[in-house]
Amino acid sequence: MARLRRQICRVVLDYFDKTYTNELGDQWQTVKEVLTTPGLWQYAVLLNNFQGSLETRKHLLMHGYHRLTHQSFPETLECYINRNPGKFPSQRHQTGKIKEYYILNASSLLPVLALDVKDGETVLDMCAAPGGKSVALLQCSSPGRLHCNEPDTHRSRWLKETLESFVPSPHMNAISTSELDGRLIGKLHAKSYDKVLVDAPCSNDRSWLFSSDAHQAAERISQRKVLPAVQAELLRSAIHALRPGGSVVYSTCTLSEAENSAVVSSVLNSCRDVLSVDLSDLANTLSHEFTFSAHVTRGLLVLPRKGKAWGPMFVSKLIKL
Repeated sequence: MARLRRQICRVVLDYFDKTYTNELGDQWQTVKEVLTTPGLWQYAVLLNNFQGSLETRKHLLMHGYHRLTHQSFPETLECYINRNPGKFPSQRHQTGKIKEYYILNASSLLPVLALDVKDGETVLDMCAAPGGKSVALLQCSSPGRLHCNEPDTHRSRWLKETLESFVPSPHMNAISTSELDGRLIGKLHAKSYDKVLVDAPCSNDRSWLFSSDAHQAAERISQRKVLPAVQAELLRSAIHALRPGGSVVYSTCTLSEAENSAVVSSVLNSCRDVLSVDLSDLANTLSHEFTFSAHVTRGLLVLPRKGKAWGPMFVSKLIKL
């Protein structure tokens, strides 16, 4: 219930009103309704195939959840969603005990699906904390090696706790963690990975709207000016870390054009050895569950709507020649 009592930060809302009215037009008003009303937010439940419970699955179905499906979904990926607002109870971390499920925004699975990891591939999750996308990757395939990187010390501990909560010890042998600046990984591990996920640090629209004070809000708005440069550096580093023929997925949880399409376009203009991958098939087959913006280039943008309160989530895919 604490989430419902949080106050909207007027400084951030005014800034978003100006920015997103310009970028999204009339769509911003319907998106704003969801972002500013936590009571409308929906949450998905990703079952852990290392510890899945038939009883949990039955319980979800009894409470109105249905399985999110797509023709390219692996059978091992079981995500359940409910069109009604509300959150399934989370499971607390207990040392030595594997959790049965992970609570997430369903749109956060799209970068994982777009990356399309195959068994045995070497994968880098460059900005991995809190670990939800790493967990989802492991539900889709069995990478030969999964490198989970998170430079922030506190968030790195959170990442390691997530992995310990969802991955049995024998499977941890294929997973490594680090606290490197992602912008350096391309030089330190050049041409080392088949697939790279860059879920970049961004101006998280949902959380920023609930900034605790005006000073924090002003700092965050100021930070927006420098984020695209950092994000572009991360994406370029990811490309350097890829083997020829490998692919990278860039994602954020913001509506910001400057942090989404503009970053990808900037990198494409400066890196001649990569091409953009069309993700329209993914959008077309999931349009009954997600609302996608029709005015985005270089990727997909999920717009939160009442009854489909997923996102924001921007996803773009590049392949290295």
